[in-house]
Amino acid sequence: ACFRLLCSLLIPALFLSGILCLGLVVLLWGIRLWIQQRKKQLNSAGKDGTRPLLVGFFHPYCNAGGGGERVLWCAIRTLQKKYRNVTCVVYTGDSDATGEEIVEGAFRRFNIKLTHPVKFVFLEKRYLVEASLYPHFTLLGQSLGSVFLGWEALLKCAPDIYIDSMGYAFTLPLFKYLGGCHVGCYVHYPTISTDMLSVVRNQDTRFNNAAFITDSPLFSKFKLVYYYFFAFMYGLVGSCSDVIMVNSSWTLNHILSLWRAGACTSVVYPPCDVQTFLDIPLEEEKSTAEHSIVSVSQFRPEKDHALQIRAFAKLLKEKRLGQQPSLKLILIGGCRNQQDEERVKSLKHLCEELRVSNDVVFRINIPFEELKRHLAEATIGLHTMWNEHFGIGVVECMAAGTVILAHNSGGPKLDIVVPYEGRITGFLAENEDTYAETMAYILSLSPEKRLEIRENARCSVHRFSDQHFEETFLLSVEPLFK
Repeated sequence: ACFRLLCSLLIPALFLSGILCLGLVVLLWGIRLWIQQRKKQLNSAGKDGTRPLLVGFFHPYCNAGGGGERVLWCAIRTLQKKYRNVTCVVYTGDSDATGEEIVEGAFRRFNIKLTHPVKFVFLEKRYLVEASLYPHFTLLGQSLGSVFLGWEALLKCAPDIYIDSMGYAFTLPLFKYLGGCHVGCYVHYPTISTDMLSVVRNQDTRFNNAAFITDSPLFSKFKLVYYYFFAFMYGLVGSCSDVIMVNSSWTLNHILSLWRAGACTSVVYPPCDVQTFLDIPLEEEKSTAEHSIVSVSQFRPEKDHALQIRAFAKLLKEKRLGQQPSLKLILIGGCRNQQDEERVKSLKHLCEELRVSNDVVFRINIPFEELKRHLAEATIGLHTMWNEHFGIGVVECMAAGTVILAHNSGGPKLDIVVPYEGRITGFLAENEDTYAETMAYILSLSPEKRLEIRENARCSVHRFSDQHFEETFLLSVEPLFK
């Protein structure tokens, strides 16, 4: 009797499920056809009768002025030079600026001049991808928010080719299956990585894993399950890309592990403005009265400026035992918002605690020419972020002629601070002690030896030039245009 009852319930349930699935497929197919029809109406043919190929770049913060934005504008300039019948579209939430102002900003900040106009699609729902909107389950919240933002973008302008250039992988299936686009992406940093999973698994306290979670086995297990679920979903949406570009070997390893789409994945190093820094004359140090140690990075928590200050304080403590040249630590970086400004205040407070306030200088949102001057005068370039995905600041320091000291992980370890033709290009460290020891070692070298390392570093950074980016980018995106 129970079996008959179960069968009588199961068969209608299966039938109903089948009907619902079929209805969903028909609905999605109908939406796809409707979007295709809108695309034909909105994107009319030009004077010669041919319809331009629309290439859409999803970059909600295109006016931010960081390394990711430099990749965006270099990519657009590269396509404009290569393809005549292409119109580039940028989906952005920067509604406080006009399209002309954004293009002018790209030229002013990066010295990138576009050869043709760009179409801007301004999005009203960018707040949906703001981390501050999701105090808990931030990764999931931002990812779902990006789907709604992507839907707004798709309704306003359906492109032929879609490239996510900012890391919103959950928009990829939306444009591929509903928009009918060829889709590609440039991944600066995986939204979730196997390193993040290991941090939670080992109950390690870091900037993205609060102490109250590490102190509780239950919370840690729950977060681990959440991370594994998110990693599975992230792999699912990412794997639908036709072309995947990653910015470093470190990012490549994580994306191959999570997305499992090796056949269409390639490393395309981000374009660094190395020539501007290479133009700084490389001369043997004239003065040994003072050495400056310069750090260049935004004042974000993961950049770990506190480690720089603590290592520098330790170095000063040891140096003061003997008569040595005076040392200055110059922290150069951008403040994006109130949180960054508060972070700078707490770093200044740390300097007071360690009694190094007179030896540490903060230079915030400075002009490019001043940045060049500081780098030209510096002895050591400092970088402390754990698992930095690439490290444009590291490349710039090396091109400018500083002796680089970067974190022994991520892009700096695998791609940048590596031997050039068997010769040393810089140094790596991992913690307060090794940073202090290595800085002391670099300062103990003769000016001639330091000059040799600086020359090696300069020779090695040509791999990260605009020209090299253009060549590898065009090779990677070629399948999207077939």
